[in-house]
Amino acid sequence: MTDAFQKPVTVADVAKVMERIAPMDLAESWDNCGLQLGSRRWPVKKILVALDPLDEVLQAAVERQADMVITHHPLLIKPMRNIDVETPVGRIIGRALCGEIAVYAAHTNLDSAEKGINDMLAAALELKAVEALVPAEAPSVKAPESRLVGMGRVGRVAPAMPLEAFAQHVKARLKLTRLKMAGDPRMLVDCVAVCSGSGTSLLADFLGSPAQVYVSGDLRYHDARAVDAAERALIDVGHFPSEHIMVETLVAQLSAAMQTAGWQVAVEACRVEQDPFEWR
Repeated sequence: MTDAFQKPVTVADVAKVMERIAPMDLAESWDNCGLQLGSRRWPVKKILVALDPLDEVLQAAVERQADMVITHHPLLIKPMRNIDVETPVGRIIGRALCGEIAVYAAHTNLDSAEKGINDMLAAALELKAVEALVPAEAPSVKAPESRLVGMGRVGRVAPAMPLEAFAQHVKARLKLTRLKMAGDPRMLVDCVAVCSGSGTSLLADFLGSPAQVYVSGDLRYHDARAVDAAERALIDVGHFPSEHIMVETLVAQLSAAMQTAGWQVAVEACRVEQDPFEWR
């Protein structure tokens, strides 16, 4: 019998797996990725994967008897002066620590990673010949040089189609009832750029790319004006829909890694999250 079967799987073990999926070197300098709460020595028998570290997500973790919650968005980015359990963040911290539930975040490192969220979004839209929109400047040993490492993605649409038809394709693939679009509906689309989450920061990179359309979330009025002036187009699908796709895919990636390692760790998708915006 090997050590993998004799020793309990710990938070540290799961963190190492996550760092292979989303190398820490790819995180932006302002970001706070990795272990947010808990001890690296705590044992893990069940993991719950979610987009956001919400109180209802932690409640679900308690109900599902999960030992670790892995989210995309970090719980802690700005320094805290105190921890008051009557505040929203303090309540989450208290619930996690009292229940010995570790909280881990893979944020901008998962955005930039190969097979990360931007690749998931490109795959969901069935883009071909996909490359990073903004390649990582200095890939590390843990994140080797690749055309699929970096922020955003750009890829081909085959066959080419009018913008209006592509917008309907996006709605169908992301299971949306509504989206925002700017641009000539008759524009022929054969190249698309995507950015999961908030896309304004990569707008100039999109305009410098061969893509005719930019698919992202949290795009602004002046973004639409700039794109329209450049005779391009944008499709705003919303922050949540552009990133929540990571949950099921990360569950599959982690489950495969647990099985390969011979670890008896269950990985589940959190089912309680909803888009805070109602699309009417």
